[in-house]
Amino acid sequence: MKPIVSIIMGSTSDLPVMEKAAKFLDEMGIFFEMNAFSAHRTPQEVEAFARSAEERGLKVIIAGAGMAAALPGVVAASTTLPVIGVPIKGMLDGLDAMLSIVQMPPGIPVATVGVNGAQNAAILAAEMLALSDPDLAKRLRDYKEGLKQKIVKANEELREVKYSCKTN
Repeated sequence: MKPIVSIIMGSTSDLPVMEKAAKFLDEMGIFFEMNAFSAHRTPQEVEAFARSAEERGLKVIIAGAGMAAALPGVVAASTTLPVIGVPIKGMLDGLDAMLSIVQMPPGIPVATVGVNGAQNAAILAAEMLALSDPDLAKRLRDYKEGLKQKIVKANEELREVKYSCKTN
């Protein structure tokens, strides 16, 4: 199958964060590819990747980067596909990366999730794809219902925890 989502990262040292996106896409049955590109070390490859993404059948790009975090913006500048930026915690607890991704100039949007939020990036990508895929939309609804049930169960278990001053 051809990938419809691309997960890219500045280097393989970002894999422990970005694999959360891969695992979610895998669970949802969404075909994806993973690559390491550096906006600073391999700029020609990044541009070639971004310019060819749509013709290769990609629909969404998830780009993780730390520190200067230029990768998501550089990719967004060379494609009309949606780009979701994942700021990766490094220096300054990831605030530097988050600000780099979120402060894009007009005309070059990058959706941004929280620091190390690769799973949320994958969920957002799936939600975008689900707009034209009813089966995927159902899988997402089931996933979110599962999240709800975990909290309902946890709350029931909390009711059984006893303290002398606890009132519920």
